[in-house]
Amino acid sequence: MRTDSAPAPATLYQPGILEPVPPVARYVTFALADASGGPAAVKEALARLAPLVNGSDVVVGIGPSLVNALGAQVPNLHEFPDLSGHGVKVPSTPGTLWCWLRGSDLGDLLHITRKVQKALAPAFVVRHVTDAFRHAWSEGGHGRDLTGFEDGTENPEGEKAEEAAFAHGLGDGLDGSSYVAVQQWLHDLDAFEALEDQQRDFHFGRRLSDNEELEDAPETAHVKRTAQESFDPEAFVLRRSMPWMMSMQAGLMFVAFGKSFYAFEAQMKRMAGQDDGITDALFKISKPVNGSYFWCPPMRDGHLDLRRLGLGTA
Repeated sequence: MRTDSAPAPATLYQPGILEPVPPVARYVTFALADASGGPAAVKEALARLAPLVNGSDVVVGIGPSLVNALGAQVPNLHEFPDLSGHGVKVPSTPGTLWCWLRGSDLGDLLHITRKVQKALAPAFVVRHVTDAFRHAWSEGGHGRDLTGFEDGTENPEGEKAEEAAFAHGLGDGLDGSSYVAVQQWLHDLDAFEALEDQQRDFHFGRRLSDNEELEDAPETAHVKRTAQESFDPEAFVLRRSMPWMMSMQAGLMFVAFGKSFYAFEAQMKRMAGQDDGITDALFKISKPVNGSYFWCPPMRDGHLDLRRLGLGTA
């Protein structure tokens, strides 16, 4: 028997959230069209989308503005906060609907994008598309950022991953859902390459050569700024980030799933110097250019569960 503190059963969440990152992916954000047709047309569009979503190849997130437009409520859902200050910019760029398309071939993802786009039209229009890829994948299940450093080393696994990533004890239509923070970081690879080896290691708080954490790293080191167990309460998230590239610009699509936004916000505030005025060294070699929050509905009988938005399951 489940208790309110137990993780949601595996059948309730979109499975792609727990699965390893795919070889390639697309992040597609949609906005409501100027003449969206009102709540009825929006619900019809979401009903057409639902059959395309198995939660694995296509993971869907709903923005706060869309929930409000439908006259619905989702506990703990709010817009991404602007945390700029202390010499760094952490912008808020609210989104309406977000799709993480996952696969092994970009051509296939293009066709999936078109199917999703047609299902949502004319109520929704594509606002932004970013293609991403898996870089230097290891047998241990971790990929590398374009700087060469391993990404997601401290990710929780197994039951701890479920506990961190999914809501539980909130009731039908909410249990198994997830709150996702999405940020696109633009790297300054020239600035990174100009650093000496020790400076690079101190920026991250780990050695590039063996990924070992450095005890003597400065307080600005990324590892020290974001140590998940150092917060009260602890701030664990499930990271599913992937590198992205467009022409000669590149960086990291930072994607963090949680049972709420608390853990991500706690880490991001400390990185941005909101706690103690000390900013993360990563801001010297990279910067976030956008930031959005979405609610990823749970699954029900293999279909997207949109009851909280006033829709039945497909």
